[in-house]
Amino acid sequence: MNISDPIADMLTRVRNAVMIGQPLTAMPHSKVKVEIAKILKEEGYIEGYEVADGERPGEKVLRVKIKYVGERRERKPVITGLERVSRPGRRVYTKKHDIPWVLSGIGVAILSTPKGIMTGQRARQLGVGGEILCKVW
Repeated sequence: MNISDPIADMLTRVRNAVMIGQPLTAMPHSKVKVEIAKILKEEGYIEGYEVADGERPGEKVLRVKIKYVGERRERKPVITGLERVSRPGRRVYTKKHDIPWVLSGIGVAILSTPKGIMTGQRARQLGVGGEILCKVW
């Protein structure tokens, strides 16, 4: 199956898993998705991730473990929202001075810069702009 926007597919799979309370979600592997999962782990939005072998030979799968807080009956997901900003039909780029704040700094913007995929805060520190991939809060 050919997916035209794999990042949006990843975000949708995570969003759907959060909505139904699943502890784990899986998706096709790519380097960009692994970098986004790494940022989500560092920022405390997910518990972890792993790259595993898929069902077919040579196929790799990215498994993301969703993070919840609270006891069993009152548990709430840490991720309350995911939004894809730049998409194949409309790319959104930003300069280093115009990197958006997500919910006044509560959330995080994930950017693709010449120095790699990073958070908006890290891009501000390094003084680089780039393509705004998504926002998470």
